[in-house]
Amino acid sequence: MTEASDDAPDVAALSFEQARDELVRVVAELEQGAPTLEQSLELWMRGEALAAHCEQWLLGAKRRLDAVRADAQGSGDA
Repeated sequence: MTEASDDAPDVAALSFEQARDELVRVVAELEQGAPTLEQSLELWMRGEALAAHCEQWLLGAKRRLDAVRADAQGSGDA
């Protein structure tokens, strides 16, 4: 993951699974220690963006599940 941030795919274009897998790689690289402070900061910022993207995917899935449950409960009351 030492590629420049210009070479990394746009976080918004990643699927949940792609973002999660890249986040795992970023965390592993941070745990190993990047050669420079600048690279560590770039990795950290990429990781933050990936984590936020994953959270948005999960929140969207939760909203959809909640809507289906509410609809199912509404149908059962009729």
